[in-house]
Amino acid sequence: MGTLPKLTSKFRFLYWFCAALVLFPTAAGLRPLRERARSWGDEWLFVRKDESELGPFSPWNITGTYRGTWKFPDSANSSSRFPEFRKSSGNSVIELVSTQTKITGVHYVQGVIIFHDVFDNEHNVGGVQIRVEGVFIWPFRQLRMVANSGKEGDSSQEEDYILSNPYHMLGAFSSQVFQESPRDKLWRKKHSPIYEMEKHCNIEIAGQISRVSSSHNDGDRDRYQIEGLMESPSVDDDGDCFSPLILNATSVNVEVYYNKAVNYTLMVTFVSFLQVLLLIRQMEHSNTQSGAAKVSILMIGQQAIMDAYLCLLHLTAGILVESLFNAFATAAFFKFVVFSIFEMRYLLAIWKANRPTNSGEGWETMRRELSVLYSRFYGILLGGILVMYEFHNFLRPILLLMYSFWIPQITTNVIRDSRKPLHPHYIIGMTVTRLAIPLYIFGCPNNFMRIEPDKSWCICLSLFMGLQASILLLQHYLGSRWFIPRQILPEKYSYHRRSDQDTNHNTDCVICMTAIDLTQRSNDCMVTPCDHFFHSGCLQRWMDIKMECPTCRRPLPPA
Repeated sequence: MGTLPKLTSKFRFLYWFCAALVLFPTAAGLRPLRERARSWGDEWLFVRKDESELGPFSPWNITGTYRGTWKFPDSANSSSRFPEFRKSSGNSVIELVSTQTKITGVHYVQGVIIFHDVFDNEHNVGGVQIRVEGVFIWPFRQLRMVANSGKEGDSSQEEDYILSNPYHMLGAFSSQVFQESPRDKLWRKKHSPIYEMEKHCNIEIAGQISRVSSSHNDGDRDRYQIEGLMESPSVDDDGDCFSPLILNATSVNVEVYYNKAVNYTLMVTFVSFLQVLLLIRQMEHSNTQSGAAKVSILMIGQQAIMDAYLCLLHLTAGILVESLFNAFATAAFFKFVVFSIFEMRYLLAIWKANRPTNSGEGWETMRRELSVLYSRFYGILLGGILVMYEFHNFLRPILLLMYSFWIPQITTNVIRDSRKPLHPHYIIGMTVTRLAIPLYIFGCPNNFMRIEPDKSWCICLSLFMGLQASILLLQHYLGSRWFIPRQILPEKYSYHRRSDQDTNHNTDCVICMTAIDLTQRSNDCMVTPCDHFFHSGCLQRWMDIKMECPTCRRPLPPA
């Protein structure tokens, strides 16, 4: 009987020891999400785990945006179920939101994984977006997630985070404006292979989280790196949908991204200030009725519409991203000042200069002209928005068309034979400042809008704008019709023609009130179509102010 208590105590010890092994397994790796023989993901996790890197049991907040790459370890997709995955590698963006749970050491994770460069161009699909959820075991730095298609109308903390994340929101905004419309995105999603993959595949992701070293950390917040494996067992246990692929991504420093966006708005504000100075210089250059009539109203109106669009875009971006509202609202305000105060005022001056007979008909006529001018301007503005929405896929050709605003002035110079309508500083300054924003968006490799650079398009735009500005400058110095052959030019009135009147006596110039010697034919004397004589210098200075005869007020042809 004395040995019975000893045996009982031994059985109790073995019982509790076995129970401890079952309840507390070793930390070599997490149990697979799906029971399969020799799960490659579990072996990969076991290899990547390093006990010396675990450190103290302090929770890591892995909420944030991660940018990185994906690739097939075998350099190609070996599955025959979805052979469309022909590319072996590409870029990826991961959005994660981590929240604490009641279980110590376990965080609930939601997010979105965006895979770029997945399909060939024949599929016409920009990328693949998969919603995921899972757990993060922070004592072991291990992440396990599965695909979650979600239901329409469901709101989650992950969506709230995305709505407040400037990196995601500005990227989504730029994709809506500069890349594809929501209608095209929905059509491409339904006609892409990923739509069928979500129905027939169980997507599982096993990852390891590590902290980026302080030497690579360029901000106050900790940055993390995700190294994981994504597998896709089929729903009917008929192999894998595609070969396992490796994910490698590093968290984005939102502070650095925030600074990029702020620096961009500072650039837009500075460019707008320079454009205001250039407009003031040009308005002083053409402050007379004759000078304003030489300027093309289409040229100024086209630039005003461009500035109105930029004002709306920056204001919308500021409303979407609340943390960057002040910066984008400032840029939008300066663009509003450019087009609503200076350019619209210049439009009105040109409009009045082209209608000199209506200038003295009272306030009612002035108000009617103003209403016509503003209705046409805002009508074209709203119509342009509808056109760009309908022809969203042709946005870059539309931008080239909008940046042809110097062509109306070139045409006006040729038709009217205008002399120096624009100041050279205005031509050069506007050309350079107008190129700043499109070259940043489509040419800067590190722009905050996450748009792939297109060097060929930027070169074409720069050459196109440079060609227009060069023609205007040559018209300024060589004459407005310097590039047109004389054989096709229309007949031009000669102010140095012979007059049928008696030229044996002297007459006075009504401008300077001095005598004109008509007996000696020279370039010092000019005669108008109405046979009135003036000194050449006097009449040229007069025509810079008014294109009317100083004596009888009849309209004068260009000199």
